Amino acid sequence: MTDQNVSTLEQVRAAIGACRRCELCETRTTIVFGVGDPHAEVMFVGEAPGRQEDLGAEPFIGAAGKYLNQLLSRAGLTREEIYIANVLKCRPPNNRDPLPAEIEACTPFLREQVRAVDPLVLVTLGRFATQFILKTDVGIGNLRGRVHLTGRFSVLPIYHPAAAIYDRAKVPVMERDFELLGALVVRRREEASARAARSGTPLGNEE
Repeated sequence: MTDQNVSTLEQVRAAIGACRRCELCETRTTIVFGVGDPHAEVMFVGEAPGRQEDLGAEPFIGAAGKYLNQLLSRAGLTREEIYIANVLKCRPPNNRDPLPAEIEACTPFLREQVRAVDPLVLVTLGRFATQFILKTDVGIGNLRGRVHLTGRFSVLPIYHPAAAIYDRAKVPVMERDFELLGALVVRRREEASARAARSGTPLGNEE
């Protein structure tokens, strides 16, 4: 990919093609691109497809995805309103952690997805998504619960839903963070409306 603006998610998907840029192409069932509202106010970024996602070609349709759907209601959101993608588009064998070479090969497409959706809020789910988006080595436990600014994006790191499935002590933390997300979305909507009113530009047509 280049640094040129990509206007649609369809163009990003076409650029990926039948990707063979890393060794994950040898073990995947399918490329899991992303799904949701192409003009969503909130974009979620996860780590990588799991087994169900690899078979179904859609992110977050396994157990973690079902839990994510429940959490969205705490933010006043529905699955249909968001866009969701992963750092990696192919499943690592046995759901192992992404390797640096795989992240390097795949994330140019994630950057273009973010540019195409242009959300008000970017939610990073888990360590790998958070560290990539925020360009940091700090652990997510020290980053979650606070809004971070990177470029023009408000970024809210949250534990990956799978973490709360395996560690139920994280459930109240997850619920609070999704309530924080709801408040953040309301605030960003109000800010966007105020900017549009000052410029006389209808929402959705800001340069």
